[in-house]
Amino acid sequence: MLARQWTLMTIKTALAVLLAALSCSTAHAQTYKSSAGPLAVETVVSGLNNPWSLAFLPDGRMLVTERPGRLRIVADGKLSPPLAGLPKVYASGQGGLHDVVLDRNFAQNQTIYFCFADPHDGGGRTAMARARLTDDKLDYVKVIFRQEGPVSNGRHFGCRIAQTPDNNLILTMGDHGSYPQEAQNLGNHLGKIVRVTPDGAVPNDNPFVDRKGAKPEIWSYGNRNVQGAALHPTSGKLWAHEHGPQGGDEANIIEKGKNFGWPVIGYGVNYGGAKLHDAKSKAGMEQPVKYWVPSIAPSGMAFYSGALFPAWQGNLIVGALKDEMIVRLTLNGEKVTGEERMLQGVGERIRDVRVGPDSAIYLATDSSNGRILRVSPAK
Repeated sequence: MLARQWTLMTIKTALAVLLAALSCSTAHAQTYKSSAGPLAVETVVSGLNNPWSLAFLPDGRMLVTERPGRLRIVADGKLSPPLAGLPKVYASGQGGLHDVVLDRNFAQNQTIYFCFADPHDGGGRTAMARARLTDDKLDYVKVIFRQEGPVSNGRHFGCRIAQTPDNNLILTMGDHGSYPQEAQNLGNHLGKIVRVTPDGAVPNDNPFVDRKGAKPEIWSYGNRNVQGAALHPTSGKLWAHEHGPQGGDEANIIEKGKNFGWPVIGYGVNYGGAKLHDAKSKAGMEQPVKYWVPSIAPSGMAFYSGALFPAWQGNLIVGALKDEMIVRLTLNGEKVTGEERMLQGVGERIRDVRVGPDSAIYLATDSSNGRILRVSPAK
């Protein structure tokens, strides 16, 4: 039924449903300052258990993941029961159900992709699956990638997905916390970003596909724990951010075969203040386009391309867990030229950032009573 509905609905009808279903009364909104004027922050839905990601469906509803291992639909400010069909999830520490995205041709194939901590050998590893979304469940679920290397005991899974215009999938990962040195080892997937086809095959133009001893899925390496990824709306390049240790969070432009230095170079120190890196730079290792000292614990990011905030066109919006805010980065080409910190009074860890079809900014808050927030200009 959903496939028929999404095929027949026009864009105009879908947006009308979206506004009716998701818009909240600004009479109940909290107002916060920004360079674009006062911002209205409204609660779309609450009662989520550590929501991690959200994705908009063509009919105006949204999918939301909860870290303990549930996928829900939000419609008219209400949560559906958990959708059936998910594989078993390793819900421990930072691990669980993470990102969800729609296939670029979702209106025709109803395909979604999601990543999660996959139970394995007494711990967990990052995995990515595809499925077809029906009314109340997932059909044709297939795990298309599983991380190889030492398992995690609950730390540093990464787990953001981006689909490029050639339909290939980018999946970010982490070093599992206990194995920072493995980010430099091309023989496993820890501390890497990988690129696979929608069926999980290795594209023949991946950078290490012909290198003996290297995992052919690897796209970049030397990454610590990448929890934000977005394609630049003009260049199409992949931008990503990763958690540093104590300081040294980074935003990077991810390019084919590049080494981003973890743990050899960086701008942070180890927990407790001990020296961690050999240096801040080294030949053959990439420099970030932006780094944060002290850490803001970035999570979730989106390029802004809507009409509600015309002055923010092309800016990068980053969520922050530790400092409970969003950060707006202004750009000049591939250089970060400025930063604005907003919503610091919300008092919520920001886990995900998305731009909705109505041009508002939507946020997922990371708590046991998590919310989806809608940010728009105050009226």
